[in-house]
Amino acid sequence: MDGDRACLCPIRGIINVIGRKWAICVISALMSAESMRFTELKAALEGISSRSLSNVLSTLEREGLVERRYYPEIPPRVEYSLTDMGRSLGDALRPLLEWIRAHDLEGGDTI
Repeated sequence: MDGDRACLCPIRGIINVIGRKWAICVISALMSAESMRFTELKAALEGISSRSLSNVLSTLEREGLVERRYYPEIPPRVEYSLTDMGRSLGDALRPLLEWIRAHDLEGGDTI
């Protein structure tokens, strides 16, 4: 590889995570709050199924981007929040999200 081109190989790992449907949306929603309950996240992400939300949360938790806190109350309470690494990823994604909004691409039909 010549010095004029940057190798994007290291980005592949995170692309496999954030490239999953709903992953960036979940990270974005959690950026706006200290923590959120499952039902709050589901309400914030119009159109996501409970199963899809559960799967993406599990993936993000396994990758160290989301923390799941269980409170043994009656009824039990679970809250999700971004880890420090998840928050720094959200900060890195913010310019991309702003670019999408600036170009009116939020519907996804244009790209």
